[in-house]
Amino acid sequence: MTEANRLTHVDKNGAAVMVDVADKAHTSRMARASALLQTTPDVIRLIQQAQLKKGDVLATARIAGIMAAKKTSELIPLCHSLMLSKVTLDFTLNTEQGLVYIETCCRVSGQTGVEMEALTAASVAALTIYDMCKAVDKSMSILKVQLLEKTGGKSGHYVVEAK
Repeated sequence: MTEANRLTHVDKNGAAVMVDVADKAHTSRMARASALLQTTPDVIRLIQQAQLKKGDVLATARIAGIMAAKKTSELIPLCHSLMLSKVTLDFTLNTEQGLVYIETCCRVSGQTGVEMEALTAASVAALTIYDMCKAVDKSMSILKVQLLEKTGGKSGHYVVEAK
C-alpha cells in the first residue's frame, strides 16, 4: 500500500490514532455536503404550511445542523476540534416527490478539513426533520448523505462526480 492511499487514522501497527496536524499550514478550508429525506407529499405540504405540532421544522433543523457541526469532534472519534468560521444549511422541498434536499457548507481557517462537520450537519438536520415529522410519517428514509465538495489542504479541491 502506498503512502498516498494509506488510512490516515491508523498507525503502522493498525491502532487507531488521531492525525497529528501540528506541522500543517493554516489554510482556508471549505466543505459542502448533502442529505436527502424521503417522505410523502402531504408531509412536505405540512412543513411548507408550518402545520406540524412541534413547530417550524426547517428552522429547527437548521439550528440542529449548526449545533451538530460545532460538536462534531465530540461525536466522531479522532476528529479535531475546530473553530468554525461559518456553517450554513439550505433546504429544497419537492412536494410532488415528497423530498427534502439538505445542503450544508462549513468553513474554517485551520490545519485540517471540515468534511466531517459538513456531513454531520447534513445528517443531524435530516434526523431532526425525521423527529419533527415522525408523528405523521414513520416510514421516512434518510438517503444519500455525501460530501459534495471540499477545498483547501494538501489534497486540494474535490467535487463529487455526477451520477
